[in-house]
Amino acid sequence: MAYSAALGETDARYYDTTAPQGVLAHPLFPVCYEWPLAQPLRNLPALQPLFPRLLHAQHDLTIYRAPRAGEILDLSARIVAVAQRKPGALVVFRFEARDAAGDPVTATDSGMLYRDVLTEAPRGEVPGEPPVHEGPLPALGAVTVAANLAHVYTECARIWNPIHTDVAYAHAAGLPGIVLHGTATLALSVSRALQALHADPAKVRRVRCRFAGMVPMPSTLTVHGARNGDEVSFETRNERGAPVITRGSISL
Repeated sequence: MAYSAALGETDARYYDTTAPQGVLAHPLFPVCYEWPLAQPLRNLPALQPLFPRLLHAQHDLTIYRAPRAGEILDLSARIVAVAQRKPGALVVFRFEARDAAGDPVTATDSGMLYRDVLTEAPRGEVPGEPPVHEGPLPALGAVTVAANLAHVYTECARIWNPIHTDVAYAHAAGLPGIVLHGTATLALSVSRALQALHADPAKVRRVRCRFAGMVPMPSTLTVHGARNGDEVSFETRNERGAPVITRGSISL
């Protein structure tokens, strides 16, 4: 409920504790229980010194079924790929969640970019590459990013990274100021696309995207998208029309 509230969600299902299955989990909610497992990976001896250079580059979430309030999930995390990109080294973290019966609940390939870092790995393709859109997408509506949203999202999602909340730390990391979490930008974009295209968030089974730019606060974003049957394509742009999310895809 706190995660949905941080996003400004008004759908009653996100808060209805009387529903037989409990409250509906927002499609991006798995990032909350994946975050604690990201820490051991980020703190590996080879990666820990590079933490200030880390940015979320792409995301590929598969939802086999929505997580339910009160259940205990068994999670695993590992590095599945490393590749060189022009801006730096791309490392793919894979998170997998299973229920008490051992059945899959969610799985995420999270592509993390270490800016200006070189690796001996080739440039090749990695898991989680989102699809390429064909043609322009119509505007679906604006998303207002409040000046304090990163702090609210940090506490509600329990995802703590000082580049989102500490100006001095962000400056030391080479950023002009604090920026919104990539997962928050993605969650807001998914919500806007689903609402505008009359798609049920309870039916989301996969979300993919590439992060193309940072989102300062405050700012106003515009989500563009289109629906073709059970597939939704979307992208998100800032006030200047520059993309902050590209190659967005939602499978229903």
